[in-house]
Amino acid sequence: AVVKQSLGRLRVREEWLSRRERIHRECAALRAVAPVLPEGAVPRVLFEDQENFVFGMEAAPAGAQPWKTGLMAGEVRMELADAAGRLLGAWMRESTGRTGWCGEFGDLTVFGELRVDPYYRFTADRHPELRNRFAALIEECLARRISLVHGDYSPKNLLVTPRGLMVIDWEVVHWGDPSFDAAFLTNHLVLKSVCVPGSGASMAEAGAAFWRGLRAAAGPGFEWLEPAAMRHLGCLLLARIDGKSPAEYVREESLKERLRGAARDLIVRPPAEAAEAFERVMQWT
Repeated sequence: AVVKQSLGRLRVREEWLSRRERIHRECAALRAVAPVLPEGAVPRVLFEDQENFVFGMEAAPAGAQPWKTGLMAGEVRMELADAAGRLLGAWMRESTGRTGWCGEFGDLTVFGELRVDPYYRFTADRHPELRNRFAALIEECLARRISLVHGDYSPKNLLVTPRGLMVIDWEVVHWGDPSFDAAFLTNHLVLKSVCVPGSGASMAEAGAAFWRGLRAAAGPGFEWLEPAAMRHLGCLLLARIDGKSPAEYVREESLKERLRGAARDLIVRPPAEAAEAFERVMQWT
């Protein structure tokens, strides 16, 4: 079993605070999505201690490791990218008609504390010339309330198990804009396409596989999703350089500056498709 307790201050360099009650939302989300996802796609909740902001869940199967581990080693498996897209598409599709989830997960406070403020507003303060574009994106994101959103849909939170992928760390879960999750995962692949030697083409291919799986699982009605996610992408890319949660594997100042240029380009001229985003970032870096 794994026991998890929420902290009031996150372990990062900059001051980053969030209410501890988010642990209860995470626990509720695991219980809610388990029936609509493949068996083993989320850990099973074993107990919850609301007074101490703690809950227990089953451990991942022996040998499970974050998808990030393989990606950073240059092991880019297309079936995992496809599975990541299909999992995201599945709870997007299933949650849109569940009005009870809208009420249960509708509060955006933690999303603001853990994503909007540290990723978008903090980064915008460091780039005043882009502040209006960040502000417009925030307004658009907070107004688009369509489905359940994980809020931290990244390769480190997708465990590779014998059954497939297991999605963990749901503490930023909310009812909102699903293009954020799609952009968040795409951004991680974009960063790794630049930072993992020799992986540019394979990471771009993984991005295409992710989006194919996502479109297939989400079904009709989400044709707007990819262009909407691309409007997030440049802001998220810049946030991983100058936000409160910089990517730990982007170390060279010259690379950081080239990525800033790529991010600004994506913010000012958002691509319509992820494939174009990968191409343009590679041209900058």
